[in-house]
Amino acid sequence: MEKAEGRNGTLIVEFILLGFGNDPEWQPLLFFVFLVIYLVTLAGNLLILVLVVADQHLHTPMYFFLGNLACLEICYSSTILPRFLTSLLTGDRSVSVKGCIVQLYFFAVTSATENLLLTAMSYDRYLAICHPLRYTALMNGPVCIKLVAGSWIGSALSCAIVNNFLFRLTFCHSNEIDHFFCEFVPMVELSCSDTEIVQLLGFVVAVLGALVPFLLTLVSYVCIISAILRIPSNIGRQKEIEFNSLVQ
Repeated sequence: MEKAEGRNGTLIVEFILLGFGNDPEWQPLLFFVFLVIYLVTLAGNLLILVLVVADQHLHTPMYFFLGNLACLEICYSSTILPRFLTSLLTGDRSVSVKGCIVQLYFFAVTSATENLLLTAMSYDRYLAICHPLRYTALMNGPVCIKLVAGSWIGSALSCAIVNNFLFRLTFCHSNEIDHFFCEFVPMVELSCSDTEIVQLLGFVVAVLGALVPFLLTLVSYVCIISAILRIPSNIGRQKEIEFNSLVQ
């Protein structure tokens, strides 16, 4: 095996994902449970996608975002569960260093994109409730596409910056990751390189990817609740609800 200037002198070329342990008695049960979870996730989100595409009445911004969120959930679960199910079935828990970094990348991208899509959905509801007369002009097809594309592209680029530094690391402390998928912190802790920059970048990307969407979503729903509370009567509220149902 190749040598590196690490603490123990041995360059790690693959990791072992410890997962839920190595007890053979539990492997079939875990495989069955996670297989059912994965299949239910796929079936539910595929059903949402089919309904949104097939039903003309659902061709509205809200359901456009919901369809994209369903597609994202399929990608999100598929970055982790198939590899985990394979390891439960075959007993092979090894994964190459590069393969682990790639899995981490797609997991991070889908996580960050989900936060941004939920923010876009809250913005859509904000416009529908707080600016109903201008809703169709402000939230049209091109705007929806730009919001979705921006969510994917922004997440992909920000995570690519972190991954670029991960590919430069060497690993030589240990090859065991106490998790069932490749996670950022446990993997970086195994590196014998200087990880200060990559940890700082990972922290900044994680904070911005979670905090900014959270704050924007919170502001949207605060405005929505304020707008609802300002409606003077039950009749006014009913008219607002009826208008939004027609817009959708």
